[in-house]
Amino acid sequence: MNWPEWLEDPRLRRLGLQIGAGIVVVALIVAGIWTWYRAQESRGEAALAAAGLLVQQASVPQPAPGAREAAIKALEGVLNDHPRFSGAPLAAYELGNLRFAAGQYASARSAYQLALAKGGSPTLKALAAVGIGYTWEAEKNYGNAAAAYEAALKTMATKDFLYEDALMSLARVQELAGNAAAAQATYQRLLKDVPDTRRGEDLRARLAELKSRSSK
Repeated sequence: MNWPEWLEDPRLRRLGLQIGAGIVVVALIVAGIWTWYRAQESRGEAALAAAGLLVQQASVPQPAPGAREAAIKALEGVLNDHPRFSGAPLAAYELGNLRFAAGQYASARSAYQLALAKGGSPTLKALAAVGIGYTWEAEKNYGNAAAAYEAALKTMATKDFLYEDALMSLARVQELAGNAAAAQATYQRLLKDVPDTRRGEDLRARLAELKSRSSK
């Protein structure tokens, strides 16, 4: 049998074996990493599912005493024990909602910021960004609230489901801050960007009132 020339060279055969062994080692490492990742994901998913049940119990109109605290603790556990879990952004967002409901606005803001930092879907990031604005508004820091809503709007298209609400929130805090001119511009922007809004009549009435005030 005539062997190819490279098979007859012992140095080339040794090199071929080394390359083959290297490929096998890399494949084993990749397989090990994937197995570890899936195990981490599975544990994270189980922890988030358990926390989700507590979140549901805490989110009813009149939760049982301690229900909200238990849900908050469970979500904090998910984030502490599974920081690289793909569901961490959702856990952080839900944590922000519960802290907000408890009146812990600064802590809620930190959770929303964590949800943004950890990524997640565009919808989840938009919700977290608007949530940051809500926390500033609840603290009556209307300047920071407006900045947060504006930052959230920059990530949205006019057809996004949160776009109209984010613009309304921006106009609201601009009014609360005494900036009637900015509020008028935002209401006009809303009517232009969302011409079929169901709030059209109310918005036009609000605009007329603001213009009337500014002309006095």
